[in-house]
Amino acid sequence: MPSDSQIPIASQAASKRFATWLAVFYPTLFGASGAHLPFFTVWLKAIGLDASWIGIITAVPSVTRFTVLPLVTALAESRQALRAGIIVTGFATALGFCVLGTQQQPLLVLLVYAAMCCLWTPMVPLTDAYALRGVARYGLNYGPLRLWGSAAFVAGALLCGVLVNVIAARHLIWVIAAMAALNALVGLGLPPLEGVKPVTAGSRGARELLGDRGFLAIIVTSALIQSSHSAYYIFAAITWQQSGFGGLTIAGLWAFGVLAEIVLFALSPRFTLPSTVLVVIAALAAVARWVISAQDPPIAVLGFVQLVHGLTFGLTQVGIMGLMVHHVPPHMVARGQGYLAACSGIITAITSILCGVVYARYGQGVYYMMAAMAASGGLVMWMARSRLDHPHRAASGG
Repeated sequence: MPSDSQIPIASQAASKRFATWLAVFYPTLFGASGAHLPFFTVWLKAIGLDASWIGIITAVPSVTRFTVLPLVTALAESRQALRAGIIVTGFATALGFCVLGTQQQPLLVLLVYAAMCCLWTPMVPLTDAYALRGVARYGLNYGPLRLWGSAAFVAGALLCGVLVNVIAARHLIWVIAAMAALNALVGLGLPPLEGVKPVTAGSRGARELLGDRGFLAIIVTSALIQSSHSAYYIFAAITWQQSGFGGLTIAGLWAFGVLAEIVLFALSPRFTLPSTVLVVIAALAAVARWVISAQDPPIAVLGFVQLVHGLTFGLTQVGIMGLMVHHVPPHMVARGQGYLAACSGIITAITSILCGVVYARYGQGVYYMMAAMAASGGLVMWMARSRLDHPHRAASGG
């Protein structure tokens, strides 16, 4: 991020307008995700799709993250049109969910969802890029603005949790579509950012970054640990529903996890352990979480397991972002984030497909595979710690 001395000083009114609209936009963006992530698979099941099809369809966003996403974000970056990109992808996403709601055949659902995800998955990277530029220009803090996104994720999950007891599961897609439409409309209010020139790196620097074993350890570790959440994201709501839990209970369990994530992000500036150690702790927590999840635990234990999400997801994110900030050269941070997203997309896509196959045969035994992935990620980080550990400030949540 450029220093304040390199950024034009904007008026207080412009700064306030930017912060206000971004603080409103983030909740609508992640509120739609909060409705989608736990209950999209419930909708897929409600329209008659089996576990194998569900696994394939839910792998689509991960595939677009390492194929189409870099192209869309690069196009918006090259044209200095982040705001326009956010608006276009927002309306395309809302339209995509509306069309998706009219489909029931597995292949058609897959095709429509794939087309929609080509423009939906770039939304968060585009928004983060827009946010970081504005934060740097106006001298604001990123954390307080982004935090509302996580809070809205909880609200979106709770809303669908209430509605699933009121409306038929096959109509949940319209709730998600409505929230996506609201996000698109709010995006129109985002103020343009003028006069901010992106910094680009040459191809030689990119090759050097990919040849850095420390950097490769960072992105592989992140992909393995975060992708170990795949079975949870895809089948947790279905499994809990089959266990007799109501929609509000399911939403509450999801909310527990995200609330723990919010608390961890808020406390992260106080962490003093090396980022490598934070990531290894997160990996060990993930191993324990998935092994317990495989046992079909009662609701009381599930509540505790959900709180561990703050470690398995949140602490991984904090540690990985700390490593990215201190290990990747400043002029390569954006490209490094792209490689991080691409690697995660590849691993998550493969994992999602395997989860569908394994869950169809072994049920919650799929969590043992997730535990093995998390353990592998922790091992990679532990072996790379001597290369990555060096004097640096405490890790932050990015």
